[in-house]
Amino acid sequence: MHVLVIYDITPDDVRLKVANICRDFGLVRIQKSAFLGILGSERRKEMRVRLEKAMKGVRGNVQIFQIPEPFAGMREIIGEVEAIEEENVF
Repeated sequence: MHVLVIYDITPDDVRLKVANICRDFGLVRIQKSAFLGILGSERRKEMRVRLEKAMKGVRGNVQIFQIPEPFAGMREIIGEVEAIEEENVF
């Protein structure tokens, strides 16, 4: 199933940790605080455990959306999609 992860986290080190966890699970950054990819149920649960650990005691939140296959291709993009340079994110 497609998974969209978005987050709003204040501390830079935790934000970096969350981004790295998303990358570890094969998700691709689509905006500065958003990652998209395909994960099975078990991998999604593993990722959630790691994200919960990273967020423990931290101000902010991570939201995980599961997108069923019929809807995954229905994304509409308005404007230009630019490659996000990792060094410009933090």
